[in-house]
Amino acid sequence: MKILHVSDLHIVPPGQRLFSLDPLAQFQACIAHINTHHADADLCVLTGDLAHAGAPEAYAALADSLKSLTVPYQLLLGNHDDRAGFLAQFPDAPTDQHGFVQSWLDMHDLRLIFLDTLETGEIHGRLCERRLQWLAEALDGARNRDVLLFTHHPLPDLQYPSMDWIGLRDKMAVLQLLQRHGRVRHLFSGHVHRAASGIWQGMPFSTVPGTNHQHELDLATPGYATTRLEPPAYAIALFRDGDVVTHFHAFTDASARFPYHPPVHDAAAA
Repeated sequence: MKILHVSDLHIVPPGQRLFSLDPLAQFQACIAHINTHHADADLCVLTGDLAHAGAPEAYAALADSLKSLTVPYQLLLGNHDDRAGFLAQFPDAPTDQHGFVQSWLDMHDLRLIFLDTLETGEIHGRLCERRLQWLAEALDGARNRDVLLFTHHPLPDLQYPSMDWIGLRDKMAVLQLLQRHGRVRHLFSGHVHRAASGIWQGMPFSTVPGTNHQHELDLATPGYATTRLEPPAYAIALFRDGDVVTHFHAFTDASARFPYHPPVHDAAAA
């Protein structure tokens, strides 16, 4: 099984730019790259910050661009998104009984759970009691399936001061639910605009760069992160025989390629 992880599109209305770039064009380049190199993927999960400021025109442009994506996709919300504006453009997006954009999907022997961590008006993430109760039911329903959890805001602290302070506020409540289930294979998140991976409370996790701009890797300075135009990328998660491997593909990279040629063995010199 192959799952693609894309995050932090930050699309603005057509004709506008963000940090000197066109986020829509960047995302369209990402789609073209996926269609060329990973059209065999089972699913593409986009973990939020779909629009930079929740503008209706941005969601309309996103919807139009997604028509060209040949891989099935799942959309999550991030702190830059607007839930009502998103649902107006994507009325068929799965929601729970309270209108939060979260759902689950069983694929092969896994349950994929997609959470809505958007707290309107806030940068940090939140899972209120209703969302936590929904998560508990989704985990209980998984029974003997291993779980992949997708969120915008990461659950673990990344020892990254400029982002940890705007992480998920209810992580310990989520942790208790995940530990009770006991079969969490991987945690996938966006939000930090960087590739990071590790183990949190015994559970592997990874984050992914954004498709437009990145955050500077500064492990000492608190406060807001500094934006940089480092190469964008998306992740390719591969699942086989209980293993999970995650690769990161810089889709705008156009650097030269040099095929490997083994050295010629000089018998006379041997």
